[in-house]
Amino acid sequence: MSVHKVTRFNQIVSAFLVVGDIAILNSLFSFSGCLLENYMDCSLFTHDIRLSMVLITLCYLVCSAAFGVVLADRVIRPDQIVRHIIKVLVAHCLLFVFALQVWDNHQYNLSGFFLLCYYPLATLLLIGFRLVFRSIIKAYRKSGRNTRCVVFVGCASNMEELYHQMTDDPTSGYRVLGYFDNEPNEDGACGVPYLGNISDIVPYLKKHGAHYLYCCLPSKRSDEIMPIVNHCENHFVRFYSVPNVRRYLKRRMVMELMGDVPVLSIRREPLSQIENRLLKRAFDLVFSLVVLCTLFPFIYIFVALVTKITSPGPVFFKQKRSGENGKVFTCYKFRSMKVNGEADKLQATKDDPRKTRFGDFLRKSNIDEIPQFINVLMGDMSVVGPRPHMLKHTEEYSALIDKFMVRHWVKPGITGWAQVTGFRGETKLVSQMEGRVRKDIWYIENWTFLLDLFIIYKTLHNAICGDKKAY
Repeated sequence: MSVHKVTRFNQIVSAFLVVGDIAILNSLFSFSGCLLENYMDCSLFTHDIRLSMVLITLCYLVCSAAFGVVLADRVIRPDQIVRHIIKVLVAHCLLFVFALQVWDNHQYNLSGFFLLCYYPLATLLLIGFRLVFRSIIKAYRKSGRNTRCVVFVGCASNMEELYHQMTDDPTSGYRVLGYFDNEPNEDGACGVPYLGNISDIVPYLKKHGAHYLYCCLPSKRSDEIMPIVNHCENHFVRFYSVPNVRRYLKRRMVMELMGDVPVLSIRREPLSQIENRLLKRAFDLVFSLVVLCTLFPFIYIFVALVTKITSPGPVFFKQKRSGENGKVFTCYKFRSMKVNGEADKLQATKDDPRKTRFGDFLRKSNIDEIPQFINVLMGDMSVVGPRPHMLKHTEEYSALIDKFMVRHWVKPGITGWAQVTGFRGETKLVSQMEGRVRKDIWYIENWTFLLDLFIIYKTLHNAICGDKKAY
């Protein structure tokens, strides 16, 4: 299964879990209210129940964002599922009661007895839902679908244990393709095919590909390890070191557990969590709809009239660009240049002769980027994220700059952290693009919703006050 299909499957599973949990919580709350009203001669609500359901949903999203969707993990025990549900619902109860107190407008008449009945029932229902759904996923993976291909580098004892964690339960969906080492290890290979020595890894990945690579080589062999890391980073292969990479990778690592085996991920990615992706996507939809339904029609009429009068050619400029996970999409902009054959080859410069006088205004005011809200609505872009590059630049810079493709782990944005921190505009030198890539990777590793709001504020501030790099 390709990276795109696997990623999309996991996102769908996590989204279904979140929606299912919310539906169960709200249905139980509504049913309990009707039961009290019809059979116990007391009313749970003085007014509209929909406000209660909104609070329940918001509280759940907050708690779920804080604790994650544990069922999305491939190796997970039933007791971990139970503990996770209990932890989420305890937090939900506290937050919900607090929200009711803050809301306090005599609209609710919740008793302690109701809460003592509601939350244990909710816990049982959510646990049942998760376990049943987990069984369905396991059956699906057991049939050979939604598998992730894994390659081992080294064949130490910890890799043997990791192999058993992955393969003893065939429903985990892992398929270990084999291992690389200086020579075959007949005593500790666990029946895993020997694929070659360390120098064969990159050619093998180029030819066959993999989703995950787990490496247990000692840090003294960093000269052999780093080319593997760089290839994985630039070709959508998740690299994990087992157990420690501190000597050759001087950065913070993120520890995860594969069963009882600790593994280290090369970076923390908040947007890999479905709760954060849902929050970001919801904001993108609302923000883009507001812009497209209010400002865009008037801006379009103005830009279209002036463009048609001053320069022959279409109003929109369309260009293929690199998106999330390397997916190619069509990016929309208001045309700011004369129609020319170098649009997909040459980057715009400060005194670019291809720009029209009106196009120069569009670029300096950022109005030329407004049509990209269509891309946001379509799901190809986000309001905030690394700026998408033309395909030619992606090809060139991915060969020159290490970790350039890491910026494609998330959706590209109309604006981004690099753009509001001094890396907007033309990149004459490779070092300038390296600086932009560093900023983009920092954004991916440190994303928060508040950071997105700050970047939007800085973008609007720069557009109003002027940006000398806007050309």
